[in-house]
Amino acid sequence: MSMKNKIKNFFYLEEDEETVEVQTQAPVNLPKEQSVTKSRTKKERKAVDVETPIAQPPRNVVSLQAANSLKNSKVVIVEPRVYAEAQDISEHLKNKRAIIVNLQRIDREAGIRIIDFLSGTVYALGGDIQRIGTDIFLCTPENVEVSGEISNYFSEEY
Repeated sequence: MSMKNKIKNFFYLEEDEETVEVQTQAPVNLPKEQSVTKSRTKKERKAVDVETPIAQPPRNVVSLQAANSLKNSKVVIVEPRVYAEAQDISEHLKNKRAIIVNLQRIDREAGIRIIDFLSGTVYALGGDIQRIGTDIFLCTPENVEVSGEISNYFSEEY
């Protein structure tokens, strides 16, 4: 047998009508000992192999919530002047945006009330609030992870 014939046989390139017995699984109503045997030609076997692709799991599966959060991932910097702006700040948190709140231009009592309001919002949304500087706070929703820490070198006012 020549090398060319060996390759043809290996890759089923010959078009002869040789039959091959293929065992399939027994139907449900037959006993397990019995199985159905069919004979197919090489052409039929190739056609079946081409027509029935192997099911593979999808590779690019992304949840809609994750895709939406990637699109809307922003950091908003706010500098409130009155307590009434706390509700607008919490809307950013509800929309899954991280917020840096600078309270340096507001009086101390209103700043404490804003931080209390934002702490409740962050808690309800499962997020986090951290102090990152004197009168500066970082509020993050649950989809934002903050790593690292800033030392407590600044004075404790709030």
